[in-house]
Amino acid sequence: MRIVFVHPNYHSGGAEIAGNWPPAWVAYLTGHLRAAGYDDIHFIDAMTNHIDHGALRVKLAELQPDVVGVTAITPSIYEAEEVLRDAAEVVPNAVRVLGGVHATFMYRQVLTEAPWVDVIVRGEGEEIVVELMNAIAEGRWPADRKSIKGLAFHDGDEIVATPAASTVKDLEKINPDWSILEWEKYIYIPLGVRVAIPNMARGCPFTCSFCSQWKFWRDYRVRDPIAVVDEIEDLVDNHGVGFFILADEEPTINKKKFIQFCEELIARGLPERVQWGINTRVTDIYRDRDLLSFYRKAGLVHISLGTEAAAQMKLNQFNKETTVAQNKEAIRLLREADIFVEAQFIVGLDNETPETLEETYRMAWDWQPDLANWAMYTPWPFTPLFQELRDQVEVFDYSKYNFVTPIMKPKEMTRGRLLEGVLNNYRRFYMQKALFHYPWRGTGYRRRYLLGCLKAFLRAGVQRQFYDLGKTDYFSFKSRDELDFGFDMSRTIADAQMADWEASADKAARAAERREAVRAQMKERAAARACGGGSEQLSDDELEQADKAARPFRMPNGARPAAIREPAE
Repeated sequence: MRIVFVHPNYHSGGAEIAGNWPPAWVAYLTGHLRAAGYDDIHFIDAMTNHIDHGALRVKLAELQPDVVGVTAITPSIYEAEEVLRDAAEVVPNAVRVLGGVHATFMYRQVLTEAPWVDVIVRGEGEEIVVELMNAIAEGRWPADRKSIKGLAFHDGDEIVATPAASTVKDLEKINPDWSILEWEKYIYIPLGVRVAIPNMARGCPFTCSFCSQWKFWRDYRVRDPIAVVDEIEDLVDNHGVGFFILADEEPTINKKKFIQFCEELIARGLPERVQWGINTRVTDIYRDRDLLSFYRKAGLVHISLGTEAAAQMKLNQFNKETTVAQNKEAIRLLREADIFVEAQFIVGLDNETPETLEETYRMAWDWQPDLANWAMYTPWPFTPLFQELRDQVEVFDYSKYNFVTPIMKPKEMTRGRLLEGVLNNYRRFYMQKALFHYPWRGTGYRRRYLLGCLKAFLRAGVQRQFYDLGKTDYFSFKSRDELDFGFDMSRTIADAQMADWEASADKAARAAERREAVRAQMKERAAARACGGGSEQLSDDELEQADKAARPFRMPNGARPAAIREPAE
């Protein structure tokens, strides 16, 4: 049976300005499928190779696959749907499969707007995809589709979702096949070397209200650090990788395993051959302040910190657990350890003003990270914050949900003025860094790395790729208040998806009411006993319910989330 995976040809001028990123999803799926006996697997990276739909149709016709699989994040969902439309017309007998975070949560929307999609894989894909391929290979598709967990599909006029599949409990069973990728095409521009994106863990125990990763992966699992280093050594030895970024949301959560990972890298002499970067939280930098030089010795050269907002009010709204002062101190600690630090700011909520934008710039310059990014708040439609703000969301053209297009319109600014304010922050920050910092400070490696980052920014700017400016009329003579971002305002939320949201909201509200009722009952009975009255004892079931309601949730590092929100599923 022939399987063809396609990475959709979507570009937005965001993270890709730093290089071409290898689509790790296809390596993990391919490795698991090969272990299950499927060897006839092909991959078309339409994004990296800029393959348009005409050329893609030719390739599909040549390959004549039995299955066409594609994944999508929210902004690439329409491109992914069009890939499967191409497959429906060119190889109509092939089973058309769609996966990824957007389709997982928005399967009713996707199946409504793209009825040619045969099946959606919901959640973590490796084990579900093997079961699905077994059913197809054995001729049990579509008859047995309702028996496979983690799917969604049309059944006549009805959209059916089977029960959620379990998460992958033993991550060591998944051995990615990195040979499926054309490694010479994946280059990290700042260093001019091949780049990889392996993962050490899946999931995140934190519940940031603007993020969906904790919902998608559901539970937090960490791989054996030795096995992760084995994988990285293979990437270096057999694929020439010179830089990698751990794909984890926060690889430092499990301090013990992260230290083991670093120790193993050092023991094998890998820091002399490959450097790496991570995303993590300010709280972990505080916790590990005495270990930062050790992390640097292990080859960790770049840390992106989710500072998220300059105003503490915004940090609270995002459900973060840090303060503005902690952000500044964490950046100082990393710079002292000679680790490049990148500060991430989220802007563009409804309370954004020219003054708050200016505040983020002043704080960025005061904190002095090596790099700073201003990302537009993007209301992922499956996050808790979206459910709070959805009455203010006017744009449902998901191709623009890319961190660089202002989806939300602040009360006191036009979208064009918001964009101009962000670009002005970039200009001032990087112009001063380019003139007074990057060429003159630190070691030769530090200068080379930071000048390489500056080169990536400049190249994207000249090519009008930065912040997707080439797709707007930013370079016209129009007033900033009149900029056209090319939104397709005909895009709306499908009725089936809206009904699903409303049902989920009702369910979450009822659960919250039950928790409050249990808490109130406990308080009343405790008060009665304190006054010497009341002989009635709680039943075992009541005690268990009350204990669950009152018990604080603790993270692996001992932190407590500011609030635990019901997933809007």
